[in-house]
Amino acid sequence: MPEPYIRHATPEDEGTLIRLDRDCWSHQHAVTPRPDEDAPFFGKRSGPLDHLIAEIDGRLVGYVRLGFPTELVSNTHVRQIRGLVVAEEARGKGVGRALVRAAVDEARVRGARRISLRVLGHNTTARTLYESEGFAVEGVQPEEFYLDGEYVDDVLMGRRL
Repeated sequence: MPEPYIRHATPEDEGTLIRLDRDCWSHQHAVTPRPDEDAPFFGKRSGPLDHLIAEIDGRLVGYVRLGFPTELVSNTHVRQIRGLVVAEEARGKGVGRALVRAAVDEARVRGARRISLRVLGHNTTARTLYESEGFAVEGVQPEEFYLDGEYVDDVLMGRRL
């Protein structure tokens, strides 16, 4: 499989991103209900420029969403990965790693000093990826979520830029 091409999202990507989100939704990584087919992907808090897209052979196969952890001015030096999705057929092929690296680079370009994220405790694949890219566990909120009949930890991770 060729290397993924990473770019910023455009408004024209919305329909494909909606389908990707619905196709990849799982309590393995999502704390919210499955997205509705007619729900918009982009919103006030996260527009196209807050998303980096991975394409292989012109096909959208993943995205990472960057945002701020809070709306406080005193927290604007930090960016947060607020979502990472890779299509099933592209998993294990370096797409997630390319997106994480692109998010780190984008955070630097935007002047951030730190980047953080939250990941569910049972999502060992994502946690392993983040750790291999320099993220460290900075806190754990035990049994923070009740998903699919189980209590799940919320793991807070971050790194300096």
